[in-house]
Amino acid sequence: MKIVFEKGGGSLMSEPILVVHAGAGTWKNVEDINQIVNVLKDSLEAGYNSYRNGNCLDMVTNAIEVMENSGILNAGLGSTLDYSGNITMDAGIVDGNSLKAGAVAAVVYPKNPIRLARFILEKTPHLLIVGQYADDLAKKINLEKHPGPSEKSVELWKKLKNNPNVENFVLERINAAKLIGYDTVGSVAIDKDNCLSSGVSTGGVSLKLPGRVGDSPILGAGYYANKKIAIAATGIGEIIMATLLSYKVSEIYEKNENLKDSMNHAIDEINKNFGKDVVGIIGIDYKKNVYGIYNTEAMPWGYITLDRKIVIKGLPNR
Repeated sequence: MKIVFEKGGGSLMSEPILVVHAGAGTWKNVEDINQIVNVLKDSLEAGYNSYRNGNCLDMVTNAIEVMENSGILNAGLGSTLDYSGNITMDAGIVDGNSLKAGAVAAVVYPKNPIRLARFILEKTPHLLIVGQYADDLAKKINLEKHPGPSEKSVELWKKLKNNPNVENFVLERINAAKLIGYDTVGSVAIDKDNCLSSGVSTGGVSLKLPGRVGDSPILGAGYYANKKIAIAATGIGEIIMATLLSYKVSEIYEKNENLKDSMNHAIDEINKNFGKDVVGIIGIDYKKNVYGIYNTEAMPWGYITLDRKIVIKGLPNR
C-alpha cells in the first residue's frame, strides 16, 4: 500500500484549496503517463480559476469537466463500454454546507454528466435522477450531447469481448475490475467562504452488465462533504457502496478531527474485509489539510494551492 500526505502550512507558501484524482487501479496499460499528469494539471488550473470568482461547487464542477473532456480517463468522452458495447455514465456532486447533492446514473446523452448532476443539485428538489429521464432533462436544459465512444474505449471493449472466458470474466466483478483498472475521476475543494464540496464522474467498469450503477452517484459512497470534510472515492463500486466509504471517513473524522488518521482507518478496514487492490480516496478538511491513500498499484492525484503551486502524486512506477 502506498500512502502520501501533504498538509497546509509548513513548507507550502499557501494552503491547498483543490484536490483531484484520475482513479485508483493498475495503470499498467498507460502508454504516456505524462498525458495523465497534464490532464490533472489542467483540471487543477480550471478549479483554481473558479476559486477567484466562484464557489466550491464551481471548483469541483470545472475540475471534473476538464477530466471528462480529456478523452483518456474513464469519464465523459473517455467512458468505457458495458457488455453490450454501450456507454452509460454516473456522476454526483455535493455542497458540504447544505448537504444538498445532485447525481445522475446510467445516462447516455450528456457529454458532461457532472454538469447535469450540478443542475439537479441547484435547480430541482431531487438528489438522483437516472436513465432516460435524466437524459431527457439534459436535452431540455441544452447540455452538449455526447459524441459516442472513443476509439480507445471501443478497442478495449473488443479486446475484452474476444476473451474466450468473457462470461466468467464479467461475472467475477472484483477480478475483472482489478485487471482492467478503475479510472473514475473525482475532486474535493474548499472555497473562500470555507465551504467544502466533493464530486465524481465515471463511465463505470469496462464490460459491466447493462444497467449496472456504481458508487459515483451514491452520496456517502463515492462522494461526501459536510462543513468539516470532503471525500471522493474511487475503485470497485460495489465495495465502496457496501461500506459507504466516503461517509465512513467523515464519521471517523467527527471523532478525531485528523484527516490522515481517519482515511487510514477506513482503508485499513477495507484491507481487512476485502483485501488489497480495490479502492482509493482523496480528502480535504476545513483546516486545509489534504490527503490521498490507495491500496492499488497507483492513483494519480494532485492538489493546487492558493499561490498556484501544483503537486502531483500517486503515479505508477515505470
